[in-house]
Amino acid sequence: MTGRTILVTGGCGFIGSNFLKKIIHSQEFERVINLDVQTYAGNIDNIREFLELPYFVNKKEDIRNRDKIHEIFSDYKPDIVVNFAAESHVDRSIENPSLFIETNIYGTQNLIDSSISSGVKRFVQISTDEVYGDLEENDPPFTELSPINPSSPYSASKASADFLVLAAVRTHGFPALIARCSNNYGKHQHPEKLIPKVIINSFSGKPIPVYGKGRNVRDWIFVDDFCEGISTMLSRGKVGEIYNFGGNCEIRNIDLVRKIINHTNSSEELIKFVEDRPGHDFRYAMNFEKSENDLGWRPKVDFDEGLDNTISWYSSKSR
Repeated sequence: MTGRTILVTGGCGFIGSNFLKKIIHSQEFERVINLDVQTYAGNIDNIREFLELPYFVNKKEDIRNRDKIHEIFSDYKPDIVVNFAAESHVDRSIENPSLFIETNIYGTQNLIDSSISSGVKRFVQISTDEVYGDLEENDPPFTELSPINPSSPYSASKASADFLVLAAVRTHGFPALIARCSNNYGKHQHPEKLIPKVIINSFSGKPIPVYGKGRNVRDWIFVDDFCEGISTMLSRGKVGEIYNFGGNCEIRNIDLVRKIINHTNSSEELIKFVEDRPGHDFRYAMNFEKSENDLGWRPKVDFDEGLDNTISWYSSKSR
């Protein structure tokens, strides 16, 4: 181990728990701290295997609680911070935007302030492709220089957090980087998200809701590939830079649903088209040439392979 301390926020969630597993198994750090308020999407079972490790610290706390966050940073003085903590569901952000503003904006600023005061050496803000808005069918993929044009309260709150991070870099020399990724999939993802919802409903014979006609296009990246990208940012990334990560796998929602139904030997009769989401982004696609050239990163997991892996994991959990 290197003697360094890493603090991960939102480590009980989907991507955060997969990232924790990666860094713990790599034994890169002398101490690993998870800070998570454990909302409905933050399941302690996702990290239960780590709780008894002598170098693992789990703190149940809300990043909106400025005083408590400052206290934790003062006590543990992390060298590295990776911020996964966020409200992340677009539909919920439309219903209750205030929660997304409080967590994703105010919470991020609390982490920035505590990081600056405690001397954090590297801070990675986990963002999303949704801050770029959406694309038409023949538009080129987003690059790190694409305009910021969020469509939902969720993506607007994440864009705001990104701007706060970049402002701290400019104003305070804050040693931060930003990771923007396309849609992740894999184990531990909450069932409100598209892929696990379709898998679970296919197994149980329940209706599979599909917005509109299912023509919206998403780029999918296996969660292990994105976690590898974050790790490369910690060692090779340049402070103040933004890095895109994508899976090089664009697929229409309806084609994805049919693919999962085929994998699970279910029936297309389960598909139920429902009223479209307000302001629904049409297409996301990520150009990750910068990550490829500067970090030496590329997605490794083929989509069908990753989907098989994911379906098998949810199948084992349903038994």
